[in-house]
This record gives sequence, C-alpha cells and structure tokens, in this order.
Amino acid sequence: MPISLENLVIRAFVLLTAMPIHECAHALTAYWLGDRTAEYEGRLTLNPFNHLDLMGSIMILFAGFGWAKPVPINPLNFRKHNVSMRGGMAITAIAGPLSNLILGLLFFILFKVSLFQFDAVRASRALLMICQINVILAVFNLLPIYPLDGSKVLNYFLPGNAVEWLEEHAMMIQVVFMGVILVTDLLDYPLYFLQQIVLKGFDFLTSMGGLLPAIF
Repeated sequence: MPISLENLVIRAFVLLTAMPIHECAHALTAYWLGDRTAEYEGRLTLNPFNHLDLMGSIMILFAGFGWAKPVPINPLNFRKHNVSMRGGMAITAIAGPLSNLILGLLFFILFKVSLFQFDAVRASRALLMICQINVILAVFNLLPIYPLDGSKVLNYFLPGNAVEWLEEHAMMIQVVFMGVILVTDLLDYPLYFLQQIVLKGFDFLTSMGGLLPAIF
C-alpha cells in the first residue's frame, strides 16, 4: 500500500527524534550503572546520525517500526547500585522502550489538547500518529527475540544454560526473525493488539479527573 508524503514526513520525524532518544536512554542508563563504553564510542548523544541503522531506518519509514544500531555495553563495568551483570543488561535494555512510552504519552496528551482546537485536524492526526509509532517501537523492541531489547530482559529470567544456547544461536535467530518481519505480516496483529492496550492505558491515565476527554 502506498505511503502518503504526510505519513512519510511524520515517520521521518520519529526516526530523527524517538530513535536517538531511545538509544541515548540505553547509553545513559549504562553510564549510570558505571559503564562508559557507549560514551567512549560516541553514543551518549542525541545526534541521530550516531545511532541510525540503514535497514532499521528503512523499516521505520515504510513499516512504522524498526531499530537503530545497538549501543555497545560492557556489563563487566556495572559496578554501581549493586546490580548484577544480567540485571544491569535488563535495566539498560528496558530504558530504550521506556523512553518511547514516555514520548508516546507526551504526544498523546498533546493530541488530546489539540482536540479542543477546531482547526487542528491535521495537527491532531500527526500527533496521534507520532504517539502510535512510539508505542509500536516500544512494544516491538520489547519482543523477547534477539537482537531486540526484550531478549536481554528475557535473559535475566532464564537459567545460564538457556542463555548460553540463545547466544550461540543468536545469528540464526536473527536471520529467521528478519525473514519473518520482511516477508510476512505475522507480527502485524500482535503489535497492533499490544499498541491498542497501551493507548487505552494512556487514555485512562489522561482522562482521570475529567480534565481531558476519553477517546476509547
């Protein structure tokens, strides 16, 4: 299905804002835990061109979800806040999708405020779309599949031998996963379903007290 120029511009905006914030959140969390690897590699920055991955960027522009270059993290440097290596990896992994959820909530609030303006239909649509893409980025990256952030969260709960097996077969898993998302629509409904749950949660949070209208 052809993508309108308006949608392409909105996705490009998300690509140049949400993605560097997502990756910088990883880097900043690792720095907070004592690992400065990302800082040394120039990834503790909001400069999008330090973070963007070609294929992941194309996916965002044309599919609405994707990824950036992984932030280099050395769990051996996690010496602060009494965190284990696997615990630290899980925390740094969650930081990226969490930043997208925060951005999504912010743009959802702006979307609701824009509904009070009778001449802001296009602005409202753009704000809602930016929110939706941020939510999709969050839920997509939390899928427990290598190389997504969710795989590092999953590793925290798995026994050591299972983690070793996944690491040994990481490349094969990644190739199969890439094939699934590139040639099938298998993930479309699960991602949409999870997105709707999050949006309804945003709607509930922002409707408390009756200050902003309920949408769902």
